Amino acid sequence: MKPRILMCAPDHFDVVYVINPWMEGNVAHCDPALAMRQWQALSRAIGRVATVESILGTEGVPDMVFTANAGLVIGEKAILSHFRHIERQAEEPLFASWFAAHGMQVLRLPDDIYFEGAGDALFDRREPLLWLGWGHRSNLGSAPFLAMWLDVVVQPLRLVDPRFYHLDTCFCPLDGGRLLYYPDAFDAESQRRIAARVPAEFRIAVSTDDAKAFACNAVNVGSHLFMNRASAALVQALEAAGYQVHQTPLSEFMKAGGAAKCLTLRLDERVARSRSHPRLISD
Repeated sequence: MKPRILMCAPDHFDVVYVINPWMEGNVAHCDPALAMRQWQALSRAIGRVATVESILGTEGVPDMVFTANAGLVIGEKAILSHFRHIERQAEEPLFASWFAAHGMQVLRLPDDIYFEGAGDALFDRREPLLWLGWGHRSNLGSAPFLAMWLDVVVQPLRLVDPRFYHLDTCFCPLDGGRLLYYPDAFDAESQRRIAARVPAEFRIAVSTDDAKAFACNAVNVGSHLFMNRASAALVQALEAAGYQVHQTPLSEFMKAGGAAKCLTLRLDERVARSRSHPRLISD
């Protein structure tokens, strides 16, 4: 069965406010026709190896196109996002309705805890582990709920560079167990935690230029990697590791601080199989 991925066409996409550094200077500077062509190219490319499902966008919620932030879905559970910025909170009931209409149990965090879905919560592909990015958008307080609801170890990672405000902008666990990431997006303790969990031979660290091109904001389906742009050196490293790199320009979405991964939500996530594990937050 093909993987299932949720996307939202950019019918109402634009940069109309500033809630991250990428948006600065880009308000009302998007090209809607180009954005649609870029989105369609990504959707077609992913559609060759996965089933692309859709949710209708709504006028007045331009960032709904970034479905990665809708929530975290695994099995029949959908942990609904609770956005830090009021500009995005109108998305919450729209995604909740879609999840419920598709037979999912919608789980909601307390009002005082922010969590921005699969933008900040990514499953490891080697261990039964959920990586949680916090510090810009999601609260560390979301970790106990994720551990309880998913029965999985949660490993928090503190994000310290405002350009990489979600975990998925700088960190991409890959099928086969490797990790594509930008170390400087994390504090020193989080870098140590990554090194302790992922052996050196499985870590692929990207350059600052590749990070700024959102090379880590990639959609991984099997051996396929879909991303905005990557340097020749990074493509060579990924291909040597057995991955097929598909570069698809997403310049219009970069103006809002998003690229390939931000534009997708995996609907068939699974926890990696490994030894029995406790339900806890990793120290």
